[in-house]
Parts: sequence; C-alpha cells; structure tokens
Amino acid sequence: MKNNFLALCVLLSLSVGTFAQVNNPIVTAVPSLSIAPDARAGGMGDIGAATTPDVNSQFWNPSKYVFMESDAGISISYTPWLRKLVSDIDLAYLSGYWKFDQRQALSMSLRYFSLGDINLMDQLGYPMGSAHPNEVAVDLAYSRLLSEKLSAAITMRFIYSDLNNGINLSGGSEMYPGAAVSADISAYYKTPITLQSVDGKLAFGINISNIGSKISYDQNETSNFIPTNLRIGSSFDYPIDNYNRLSVSVDLNKLLVPTPKIGTTTAEQTAYDNEYSNMSPIAGIFKSFSDAPGGFKEELQEVMWSLGAEYAYNNQFFVRGGYFNENQYKGNRKYFTAGAGFKLNVFQLDAAYVISTSQSNPLDQTLRFSLSFDLFGLKNLVK
Repeated sequence: MKNNFLALCVLLSLSVGTFAQVNNPIVTAVPSLSIAPDARAGGMGDIGAATTPDVNSQFWNPSKYVFMESDAGISISYTPWLRKLVSDIDLAYLSGYWKFDQRQALSMSLRYFSLGDINLMDQLGYPMGSAHPNEVAVDLAYSRLLSEKLSAAITMRFIYSDLNNGINLSGGSEMYPGAAVSADISAYYKTPITLQSVDGKLAFGINISNIGSKISYDQNETSNFIPTNLRIGSSFDYPIDNYNRLSVSVDLNKLLVPTPKIGTTTAEQTAYDNEYSNMSPIAGIFKSFSDAPGGFKEELQEVMWSLGAEYAYNNQFFVRGGYFNENQYKGNRKYFTAGAGFKLNVFQLDAAYVISTSQSNPLDQTLRFSLSFDLFGLKNLVK
C-alpha cells in the first residue's frame, strides 16, 4: 500500500481510538487487543467466555483449557482488516496449550497486527521514508481445575506498539514505540443439566483482561489506557442425539476504561485531558463503572452484547451463526456472522464471515480462517 502522510495519520487515529467516533465512544490505545482472533468464535458473533473449550480459548477464557479432551494443541488464525479499503492490514494469531496433568495446563498466544507498508511524502511530494506500523502481544497463562466443575486461570501479557518506526510524523514532536504489561483473571464453571432425559451442559465464564500499565508514545509525557475489558458469558450445550449437537451462547462485554469528557472551554478540556492522562489503571477500572456523563443510562450503553449458536454433526461438521451489538453512541458496531468448520482426525479448519448492518465495522464482508492441530493425537498417529 502506497499512500501519503495523511493516510498514515488516518491509520494511526484508528489505532489509538475506536473505529467509529460516534457521540462519546470509549477510546483506548492498542485496540487490536480487542479483535476476535479466531474463526470459530468469529462465526458465532465474537463469543467465547463460556463456549465449549477449544485451542483458541486463550483469548476468550483460558480457564477452559483444563477441560480439553486432548492434552496439547496449536492453532494459527488469519484475519484481513479493512479489506474494502486496503489490502495489507491484517491480524495473525498463534495459540497453543499443554495439559501437563489432569488438573493443570499452560497456554500461550502470539498476536501480530500489521497496519501495512506506507510510503510517506511531505507537502511538496518529496519522500520522507516508509513506515510499517505494527502491534505485537505475547502472553502466557496458567489454568487449574479447582473442583470437578470449576476452573480458574491467570495470564501475563507483554504488549508492544510501534506506530511510526522512528519516523517523525508530526513535523515537531517525536513519536516513540510504546510498551505495556498486563494480566488477565478468568474462571469457568460447567455443570450437567437434564432436559427430556438428555444430559446437556450449562456453563458460565468470566474473564477480566488487560489489567495492567498504561502505554505512552511520547516517553511518558502523556499516557493512554489499554483496552481493559470485562467479559461475562453463558452457554448451553445440548446433544440432540448421538450424532447431532446444538449449543447456544451469550456474552456481555464492558471496557473498564474511563469515559472521555468533553469540556465547554479550552481550559476545562485541558483539565479533563490531564486528569485522564494522569489517572492510574486501577483507578480507571473502578471509575469506569460510574463516570459516564449521561449517568446510569450511558453506563448501560457501554455494555456490548452478542448471541451465537453452533450446530455440530458427529463432531466433524460445524455450522455457526451469531450477532454482535454495540450501542450507536459508543461505536455502533452491529453485525451478523456466519461460519463453518470441518474436523478430521488431528486437524480442524474453521472459517467465518461478517455481514455488517452498520457502516462502522472494518471486518464487513471479510472471510477469516483458523487452522488447528491436536498435537497429542498427531503424536499417536505417527507412532
């Protein structure tokens, strides 16, 4: 992609805010951390807090890994971004886990978000060099079974965001790469429930992600919140018969980041900006529940919800669908999703497609893929 300085500014603004500046959305740095990385969850409306465990549970709720049937697995996912506008912005995601006994598991993931290759020019058209903006996150989680039905996990994450590769973008103030560390705390509970003499499984999940430091692009003169998020979900998995299974899930999300305030004067706005920049991450989490200028009504507007379903035949063929909703005053992302999957022996291929009902979803009409492998099964296969 070859663009001028203005194009890079647009991309950078997308990277330090939300994709739709409608009314009063919550703004964070490193928004790529919030992108659903895998095709299975993406096909069900971006749901995963309490769905049945899979190899990509690291992003949604790593507590689920101790309930995996296989002892080890790995997955790679690819998500194009803004495909209607550009061809080289994308997200690559690698995840894997290892159950080293029946009660404990280790898991990890590596996320790489590329904003493409951009050639910069000044106002006279002379080259200023090229930039390759990117964001990287790597994490490691430990999960443990606390009882037959309950598990918990803790995740540690390192985040690196380089938006200009050392090139002076503003003509005066220098922008530097930013780094942050964060942690996730999660839990997962599942229990059998009988309907019409058939035992289904009811599950609940919670994941508080990206609890950590703020990130700065100007050597700590100012700082920005990363997308700390509260995700709560429930899922019901119902075996229709020996070959057919249906699961229905719901997730609720809320960013645990302060709501920005708009001042009526320049001095008032400066005071708001300074307060926002100097606020600690923990103070921001608690403040996020009661700081919306519109009161409780606006706090409810900040809750995103999604519904999803998955039909499985013989645990080999999968059809999925879902819907994601974000309030029109907080980003206005509203879209349907569809997906399918095929599992054979030691590998599984999943695909997902997004159909947006608003103009603010950069994944609209995008097809994304995940390929996962059962490493324990592969080991037995080659013996």
